[in-house]
Amino acid sequence: MTDHLKVSVLGADGRMGRAVISALSETAGVKLAAALTHSESADLGKDSVALADAKGEPVVLTDDMMEARKGDVIIDFSAPKASLTVAEAIKNSGVKAIVSGTTGMSADQTEVFHKTCAGLVLLQSGNFSLGVNMLEALVELAANKLREGWDIDVLEMHHRHKVDAPSGTALMLGRAAAKGRNVELESVQKLSREGQTGARPEGEIGFATLRGGGVIGEHSVTIASELEMLTLSHSAFDRSVFAKGAVSAAIWAAKQAPGRYDMKDMLGL
Repeated sequence: MTDHLKVSVLGADGRMGRAVISALSETAGVKLAAALTHSESADLGKDSVALADAKGEPVVLTDDMMEARKGDVIIDFSAPKASLTVAEAIKNSGVKAIVSGTTGMSADQTEVFHKTCAGLVLLQSGNFSLGVNMLEALVELAANKLREGWDIDVLEMHHRHKVDAPSGTALMLGRAAAKGRNVELESVQKLSREGQTGARPEGEIGFATLRGGGVIGEHSVTIASELEMLTLSHSAFDRSVFAKGAVSAAIWAAKQAPGRYDMKDMLGL
């Protein structure tokens, strides 16, 4: 019998962590190896499987990042500091891959994270939904074809508990638009507008952020000229869509050569 792929989950008692544990319990050939959370979590010492309302043997929540070494792959939906800590903890440990959905990393943190993960498979994405990744490809295509006189804006809404803005998915879509126009997003982005802003510069990519209620994820990209507007959008109805995508990514990542990947690589887009 083939051994199960062992998966450690970082951020295991968060909304996404619980969804990932539930998805693991429903996926053949994979097994939860370790469940990690931060040192101040009220859930430390509890059964992560029970917290996720999932099936399977108990796996106690721990803040010992060395426990992540029990997994062949780590699925990470935590915070930037935790991602950096666990990446350091698994160096030379036999862990094959990290699948990271953590958002909000600064440029400096991202650089350190990538260096620390050298020699591993690192699959990093702002969103693990198949639909969102198809949206990303469409945004890049549309931005490439609709250029002079066409303005691009990214609008996103998430639940009231989300701590980073714009969302990782919104930035992912903005980068896709910038790539379509052969520019760096940082050179053309406008993250907010307030007061007397003046006329909009040609080529600017704008962002607008909404937070409220229990919204799982709403993203739309508008590409507007003076005569017409194209809107590309995606709505998530259940958080499990991201969790199932992350588990599929973990299975795929475990079979790849060391290097950096994203969901487009997995999907062949």
